Amino acid sequence: MRQRTRRPSQRSVEYRRLVSNSLLVVHVDVAVIPDFVEGFLAATEENAMASRRESGIVRFDVLSDRTDPAHVVLVEVYRDEAAAVAHKGTGHYQRWRDVVAPMMARPRQAIRYLNSSPEDSDW
Repeated sequence: MRQRTRRPSQRSVEYRRLVSNSLLVVHVDVAVIPDFVEGFLAATEENAMASRRESGIVRFDVLSDRTDPAHVVLVEVYRDEAAAVAHKGTGHYQRWRDVVAPMMARPRQAIRYLNSSPEDSDW
């Protein structure tokens, strides 16, 4: 009886491709108190500009909701977990954290992702 060779499933092929990627993508969802949007965005832009100069950060985007200016999302792309930890140890991050804390309507919420596409090398 001839042995059948199993082809890897599409799911396992995709999983192996995902495992080879290592970028840490963090979406930080922020609800800003409406009266503080301008100040929040100014402080956040200062932090973002300094963050973009960190060697472990690939991207640092600040997004404002088109229909709700008090809803802001930060998209942070780190080379690895160590880069994310190093970022939180910077003076500019710590200043931002302290300055914007009273401007938020609720604690910020972060969701951490692994990039599926593009490949790490294509960023």
